[in-house]
Amino acid sequence: MTYIEYVVAAYAVFAAVLAWDFVAPRIRTAQLLRAVRLVASRRAAATTVVADDTAELSR
Repeated sequence: MTYIEYVVAAYAVFAAVLAWDFVAPRIRTAQLLRAVRLVASRRAAATTVVADDTAELSR
């Protein structure tokens, strides 16, 4: 009786988990960076709008 199928399957699962452990944090980091950039751009746009509104009121 040979267990080559089990050994190959175990190595395949190990490789898949190792690859996921490598990729998953990078995906999460990219998501977080995108969210931070989006919030920063919204705040910058809101600051610009507030500054424009203030200029309108000072006339």
